[in-house]
Amino acid sequence: MDHSAKTPESALKPVSEDAILKVSKEIVVKFIEVGRLAPANFDEMFRAIYRSVRDTVRS
Repeated sequence: MDHSAKTPESALKPVSEDAILKVSKEIVVKFIEVGRLAPANFDEMFRAIYRSVRDTVRS
């Protein structure tokens, strides 16, 4: 028996650019905190993380 809550497609709200930026920022901050991201490659990694989050919520 599946107990997961399912939301009808019509009830889903579009995700704003602001929300995507905030989530991307939080991921980057966490990666910096745990040493997985260095300031030297911040630009490249932020763009990749942002695109990944955006593509995930928009698919």
